[in-house]
Formats: sequence, C-alpha cells, structure tokens
Amino acid sequence: RYHITFRPAPTPEIQARLRQNPRDEEENIEKRVEAYYRNVKELEDFYEDAFYVNADQDPHVVFEFIESCIIKPLPCKK
Repeated sequence: RYHITFRPAPTPEIQARLRQNPRDEEENIEKRVEAYYRNVKELEDFYEDAFYVNADQDPHVVFEFIESCIIKPLPCKK
C-alpha cells in the first residue's frame, strides 16, 4: 500500500496504476465527519465514565494511563 504523502509509489509507472478507495474521497470523509459530530454528544452522555487518552505517546505510557483509570486505588485511612 502506498500513501501520497508518507509512502509514495516508487516510480511514475506504479503511481499511474494506483486507484484511490472510494471511501477515502473527500465528500465521503465529510459525510463521516458530519455523522460523527451529530452523534458525539449522545455517545459522551452514554459513556459518562469514559476518559480521554492521548495515544500519541509511548505505548507503555498509554497502557499505564489506561490501567490507572481502570484500577481504582484503594481508599486511604486519614
């Protein structure tokens, strides 16, 4: 698989044979984004205990964050 920006075809001959997936055309992406924004509030309300994860980090950091959100610490005596 090739990507126009991140992994282009190695030669013009190969590039000429490539086809774009119809699901990746701009108008189809716009429809999916609009559907997302129409439904995101309902999803947030339904999953009120959900948490946000910055997945643009080291996988171990992401795992530890998720684990800390799932496993509630034991209450401390004061």
